[in-house]
Amino acid sequence: MKRYLTIYTFRGFLKLIVNTIRTRLFYPGAKIIRFPFDIRGRKFIKFGAGFTTGIGCRLEAYPVDNKSITINIGNDVQINDYVHITGIKHVFIGDNVLIASKVYISDSSHGSYSNDDFDSNPQMAPADRPLFAKQVNIKKNVWLGEFVSVLPGVTIGEGTIVGANAVVTKDLPDYVIAIGIPAKPIKKYNFNSQRWEKYQF
Repeated sequence: MKRYLTIYTFRGFLKLIVNTIRTRLFYPGAKIIRFPFDIRGRKFIKFGAGFTTGIGCRLEAYPVDNKSITINIGNDVQINDYVHITGIKHVFIGDNVLIASKVYISDSSHGSYSNDDFDSNPQMAPADRPLFAKQVNIKKNVWLGEFVSVLPGVTIGEGTIVGANAVVTKDLPDYVIAIGIPAKPIKKYNFNSQRWEKYQF
């Protein structure tokens, strides 16, 4: 109790108590949900034990078959303030993933833009273009920095770190540090030397 009193103001401590009670009532198994918390399609979202959020998070699940779990969150996942996650096909987030504030993760977009037979017509209003989706897979022990965007069809490997403001448009391997737009690995962990070393392309 003393530790919390030194971290929070009195008002902040009261909000923590209220959020903890609401979490126990409405999100059993979660560690703490900080409200406001916007959740749409709750029955299509699975939360692991120990789930934690910051304030203002938004989770949306709109399965194309109207019955499948579309957002699957593992154990001890922590998402911070104003994280936005959208799924219509499948977004998987593994155990012990840490997500900083203002991160965007989506398996879908308004239209397709891949230079193939499914490309969307730019003369059509964006909101009217058919939704396009590819599964997103974020493996365990991943850390996503502030303002990261994870786009449809991406797999982020186990233990990988994605630096602030990066946009992940392609798969990232296990145990790398990736930065930039689009995100590219710059370092990889060497288990022999136990060091983060320059990534060899």
